[in-house]
This record gives sequence, structure tokens and C-alpha cells, in this order.
Amino acid sequence: MSDEVWKRDEIDSPCQKICLIQPGAETCIGCFRTRREIALWSRITPEERRAIMAELPARAEAAKPKRRGRAARLRD
Repeated sequence: MSDEVWKRDEIDSPCQKICLIQPGAETCIGCFRTRREIALWSRITPEERRAIMAELPARAEAAKPKRRGRAARLRD
């Protein structure tokens, strides 16, 4: 069966199929959406999806491990 049958004119999900919620941050390590955003994704408007998609790069950057030790001291 072709995927064309399921094609829609809406924003695709950012899901990376790496579904694991980070403790404390409560965001998925694959797509960086919150539990609530994931649960509501199919029911929110395209505008709401675009707004969430626009936030994801900053969330991904914030989730990167922080450099520690000598490398971090030399950088500062």
C-alpha cells in the first residue's frame, strides 16, 4: 500500500522514533516535544504545530550535554 493514501496537507510530526522522556526535563530525547505536545499533536492547529516546531531547535541546543573540565575552562 502506498504512503500517498495517508499523505495530508499539514505539518509533519518531528518524531524521530526515539521515544524516551527525559526525567526532570519532561521532553522527548528524540523530538524535544513535551508529553503534552506529543499527546495533543494530532488535535492542534497547523499554527500551533508551527510554533512548537520553531521552538524545537532551541530545546535541542539546551538539551546538549554541557562541557566540563579543562575544555570548558579554556573556552570561558
